[in-house]
Amino acid sequence: MSEASDRGFPGLGDRLHQVQSGIADACRDAGRSSDEIDLIVVTKFHPVELVAALADLGVRDVGENRHQEAQAKAEQLAELDLRWHFVGQLQTKKARQAARYAHAIHSIDRERLVDAIADMEREIEVFIQVNLTEDPARGGAAPAELERLAEHVLRAPALHLRGVMAVAPLEEPAPAAFERLAGYSERVRAVAPGATAISAGMTHDYREAIAAGATHLRIGSAITGKRPEPR
Repeated sequence: MSEASDRGFPGLGDRLHQVQSGIADACRDAGRSSDEIDLIVVTKFHPVELVAALADLGVRDVGENRHQEAQAKAEQLAELDLRWHFVGQLQTKKARQAARYAHAIHSIDRERLVDAIADMEREIEVFIQVNLTEDPARGGAAPAELERLAEHVLRAPALHLRGVMAVAPLEEPAPAAFERLAGYSERVRAVAPGATAISAGMTHDYREAIAAGATHLRIGSAITGKRPEPR
Protein backbone atom coordinates (compact mmCIF):
# COMPACT_ATOMS: atom_id res chain seq x y z
CA MET A 1 0.00 0.00 0.00
CA SER A 2 1.54 3.33 -1.04
CA GLU A 3 2.30 6.19 1.27
CA ALA A 4 0.30 8.48 -1.04
CA SER A 5 -2.86 6.47 -0.55
CA ASP A 6 -2.46 6.80 3.24
CA ARG A 7 -2.58 10.62 2.97
CA GLY A 8 -0.27 11.32 5.88
CA PHE A 9 -1.31 8.33 8.01
CA PRO A 10 1.47 5.77 7.54
CA GLY A 11 0.32 2.17 7.74
CA LEU A 12 -3.38 2.98 7.47
CA GLY A 13 -3.86 1.15 4.18
CA ASP A 14 -1.85 -1.85 5.39
CA ARG A 15 -3.92 -2.13 8.57
CA LEU A 16 -7.15 -1.89 6.60
CA HIS A 17 -5.96 -4.64 4.27
CA GLN A 18 -4.94 -6.84 7.22
CA VAL A 19 -8.39 -6.54 8.78
CA GLN A 20 -10.08 -7.21 5.45
CA SER A 21 -7.93 -10.32 5.06
CA GLY A 22 -8.77 -11.38 8.62
CA ILE A 23 -12.47 -11.00 7.86
CA ALA A 24 -12.09 -13.12 4.72
CA ASP A 25 -10.26 -15.82 6.69
CA ALA A 26 -12.90 -15.82 9.45
CA CYS A 27 -15.65 -16.10 6.86
CA ARG A 28 -13.96 -19.07 5.21
CA ASP A 29 -13.62 -20.77 8.59
CA ALA A 30 -17.32 -20.16 9.25
CA GLY A 31 -18.41 -21.32 5.81
CA ARG A 32 -19.63 -17.86 4.93
CA SER A 33 -18.94 -15.36 2.16
CA SER A 34 -17.19 -12.11 3.01
CA ASP A 35 -19.83 -10.43 0.84
CA GLU A 36 -22.20 -10.96 3.77
CA ILE A 37 -20.12 -8.65 5.97
CA ASP A 38 -20.34 -4.85 6.22
CA LEU A 39 -17.18 -3.37 7.74
CA ILE A 40 -17.79 -0.17 9.69
CA VAL A 41 -14.58 1.67 10.57
CA VAL A 42 -14.98 3.45 13.91
CA THR A 43 -13.05 6.72 13.89
CA LYS A 44 -13.71 8.03 17.41
CA PHE A 45 -11.34 10.88 18.37
CA HIS A 46 -9.51 10.68 15.02
CA PRO A 47 -9.38 13.77 12.78
CA VAL A 48 -11.47 14.29 9.66
CA GLU A 49 -8.30 13.95 7.61
CA LEU A 50 -8.04 10.29 8.64
CA VAL A 51 -11.65 9.69 7.62
CA ALA A 52 -10.90 11.28 4.24
CA ALA A 53 -7.86 9.00 3.87
CA LEU A 54 -10.06 6.00 4.61
CA ALA A 55 -12.48 7.17 1.92
CA ASP A 56 -9.56 7.29 -0.53
CA LEU A 57 -8.88 3.66 0.38
CA GLY A 58 -12.44 2.67 -0.47
CA VAL A 59 -14.08 2.82 2.96
CA ARG A 60 -17.69 3.99 2.78
CA ASP A 61 -19.10 3.00 6.20
CA VAL A 62 -17.83 5.08 9.13
CA GLY A 63 -18.85 4.74 12.77
CA GLU A 64 -18.92 7.30 15.57
CA ASN A 65 -20.20 7.05 19.13
CA ARG A 66 -20.29 10.70 20.22
CA HIS A 67 -22.95 12.86 18.65
CA GLN A 68 -21.11 16.19 18.67
CA GLU A 69 -18.03 14.68 17.04
CA ALA A 70 -20.06 12.69 14.53
CA GLN A 71 -22.13 15.69 13.51
CA ALA A 72 -19.06 17.86 12.93
CA LYS A 73 -17.31 15.22 10.85
CA ALA A 74 -20.40 14.54 8.76
CA GLU A 75 -20.73 18.25 8.00
CA GLN A 76 -17.05 18.69 7.12
CA LEU A 77 -17.01 15.62 4.87
CA ALA A 78 -20.43 16.11 3.30
CA GLU A 79 -18.96 15.97 -0.20
CA LEU A 80 -17.72 12.39 0.31
CA ASP A 81 -19.94 9.41 -0.39
CA LEU A 82 -19.92 8.14 3.21
CA ARG A 83 -22.49 6.25 5.24
CA TRP A 84 -22.41 7.41 8.87
CA HIS A 85 -23.26 4.87 11.56
CA PHE A 86 -24.00 6.11 15.06
CA VAL A 87 -22.86 3.28 17.35
CA GLY A 88 -22.85 4.86 20.83
CA GLN A 89 -25.45 5.58 23.47
CA LEU A 90 -27.77 8.30 22.24
CA GLN A 91 -29.60 10.83 24.40
CA THR A 92 -33.24 11.23 23.45
CA LYS A 93 -32.84 15.01 23.19
CA LYS A 94 -30.02 14.55 20.64
CA ALA A 95 -31.73 11.84 18.61
CA ARG A 96 -33.29 14.04 15.93
CA GLN A 97 -30.00 15.83 15.35
CA ALA A 98 -28.21 12.50 14.95
CA ALA A 99 -30.89 11.24 12.59
CA ARG A 100 -30.19 14.13 10.22
CA TYR A 101 -26.72 12.82 9.31
CA ALA A 102 -26.72 9.16 10.39
CA HIS A 103 -27.67 6.57 7.80
CA ALA A 104 -27.91 4.01 10.60
CA ILE A 105 -28.31 4.14 14.37
CA HIS A 106 -27.10 0.97 16.10
CA SER A 107 -28.15 1.81 19.65
CA ILE A 108 -31.96 1.88 19.76
CA ASP A 109 -32.77 0.64 23.26
CA ARG A 110 -36.01 2.32 24.38
CA GLU A 111 -39.34 3.44 23.02
CA ARG A 112 -38.75 7.13 23.76
CA LEU A 113 -35.77 7.07 21.44
CA VAL A 114 -37.88 5.50 18.70
CA ASP A 115 -40.58 8.12 19.19
CA ALA A 116 -38.05 10.95 18.91
CA ILE A 117 -37.10 10.00 15.33
CA ALA A 118 -40.20 8.14 14.13
CA ASP A 119 -41.36 10.93 11.81
CA MET A 120 -38.09 12.06 10.23
CA GLU A 121 -38.33 13.02 6.57
CA ARG A 122 -35.67 10.51 5.54
CA GLU A 123 -35.43 6.78 6.18
CA ILE A 124 -33.02 5.72 8.91
CA GLU A 125 -31.75 2.19 9.39
CA VAL A 126 -31.85 1.13 13.03
CA PHE A 127 -30.60 -1.75 15.15
CA ILE A 128 -32.01 -2.69 18.53
CA GLN A 129 -29.16 -2.79 21.02
CA VAL A 130 -29.39 -5.70 23.47
CA ASN A 131 -27.81 -5.64 26.91
CA LEU A 132 -25.92 -8.92 27.24
CA THR A 133 -25.22 -8.41 30.96
CA GLU A 134 -27.26 -8.42 34.14
CA ASP A 135 -26.28 -4.79 34.78
CA PRO A 136 -29.17 -2.46 33.86
CA ALA A 137 -26.72 0.46 33.74
CA ARG A 138 -25.06 -1.01 30.65
CA GLY A 139 -26.31 0.17 27.28
CA GLY A 140 -29.02 -1.79 25.55
CA ALA A 141 -32.53 -3.07 26.04
CA ALA A 142 -33.20 -5.97 28.38
CA PRO A 143 -33.84 -9.20 26.44
CA ALA A 144 -37.37 -9.37 27.83
CA GLU A 145 -38.20 -6.10 26.04
CA LEU A 146 -37.04 -7.12 22.56
CA GLU A 147 -40.31 -8.10 20.92
CA ARG A 148 -42.19 -5.11 22.27
CA LEU A 149 -39.44 -2.72 21.18
CA ALA A 150 -39.24 -4.31 17.73
CA GLU A 151 -42.99 -3.91 17.25
CA HIS A 152 -42.67 -0.26 18.29
CA VAL A 153 -39.94 0.33 15.70
CA LEU A 154 -42.06 -1.28 13.01
CA ARG A 155 -44.80 1.27 13.65
CA ALA A 156 -42.37 4.19 13.12
CA PRO A 157 -42.74 5.47 9.52
CA ALA A 158 -39.16 6.70 9.09
CA LEU A 159 -37.37 3.71 10.60
CA HIS A 160 -36.13 0.59 8.85
CA LEU A 161 -35.39 -2.13 11.40
CA ARG A 162 -32.25 -3.94 10.25
CA GLY A 163 -31.70 -6.23 13.24
CA VAL A 164 -29.92 -6.34 16.59
CA MET A 165 -26.67 -5.00 18.00
CA ALA A 166 -24.62 -5.79 21.09
CA VAL A 167 -21.23 -5.43 22.72
CA ALA A 168 -19.81 -8.66 24.13
CA PRO A 169 -19.10 -8.29 27.88
CA LEU A 170 -15.44 -8.52 28.79
CA GLU A 171 -16.27 -10.76 31.74
CA GLU A 172 -17.34 -13.74 29.62
CA PRO A 173 -16.03 -15.48 26.51
CA ALA A 174 -17.15 -13.73 23.35
CA PRO A 175 -18.47 -16.90 21.64
CA ALA A 176 -20.99 -17.48 24.43
CA ALA A 177 -22.17 -13.87 24.34
CA PHE A 178 -22.54 -13.85 20.57
CA GLU A 179 -24.40 -17.15 20.67
CA ARG A 180 -26.99 -15.52 22.94
CA LEU A 181 -27.18 -12.55 20.59
CA ALA A 182 -27.89 -14.90 17.68
CA GLY A 183 -30.80 -16.27 19.70
CA TYR A 184 -32.11 -12.76 20.34
CA SER A 185 -31.84 -12.09 16.62
CA GLU A 186 -34.12 -15.05 15.96
CA ARG A 187 -36.68 -13.63 18.39
CA VAL A 188 -36.65 -10.24 16.66
CA ARG A 189 -36.99 -11.90 13.26
CA ALA A 190 -40.12 -13.66 14.48
CA VAL A 191 -41.64 -10.18 14.84
CA ALA A 192 -39.84 -8.55 11.90
CA PRO A 193 -38.75 -11.17 9.33
CA GLY A 194 -36.69 -8.62 7.41
CA ALA A 195 -34.56 -7.70 10.42
CA THR A 196 -31.82 -10.18 9.60
CA ALA A 197 -28.72 -8.11 10.42
CA ILE A 198 -26.50 -8.58 13.48
CA SER A 199 -24.16 -5.73 14.43
CA ALA A 200 -21.47 -7.32 16.59
CA GLY A 201 -17.73 -7.71 16.72
CA MET A 202 -14.96 -5.21 17.30
CA THR A 203 -11.17 -5.22 17.02
CA HIS A 204 -10.64 -7.95 19.61
CA ASP A 205 -13.57 -10.26 18.86
CA TYR A 206 -14.71 -9.83 15.26
CA ARG A 207 -13.68 -13.37 14.30
CA GLU A 208 -15.93 -14.84 17.00
CA ALA A 209 -18.73 -12.52 15.91
CA ILE A 210 -18.48 -13.72 12.31
CA ALA A 211 -18.62 -17.33 13.49
CA ALA A 212 -21.86 -16.50 15.32
CA GLY A 213 -23.50 -14.86 12.30
CA ALA A 214 -22.59 -11.17 12.56
CA THR A 215 -23.26 -9.13 9.43
CA HIS A 216 -21.93 -5.74 10.57
CA LEU A 217 -18.55 -5.32 12.27
CA ARG A 218 -17.56 -2.16 14.16
CA ILE A 219 -13.76 -2.05 14.06
CA GLY A 220 -11.63 0.86 15.18
CA SER A 221 -8.03 0.71 16.40
CA ALA A 222 -7.02 -2.36 14.37
CA ILE A 223 -7.47 -0.11 11.32
CA THR A 224 -7.12 3.46 12.56
CA GLY A 225 -4.20 2.85 14.92
CA LYS A 226 -3.88 4.18 18.44
CA ARG A 227 -6.76 6.44 19.36
CA PRO A 228 -5.77 10.06 20.12
CA GLU A 229 -6.60 11.60 23.45
CA PRO A 230 -10.10 13.18 23.48
CA ARG A 231 -10.20 16.89 22.85
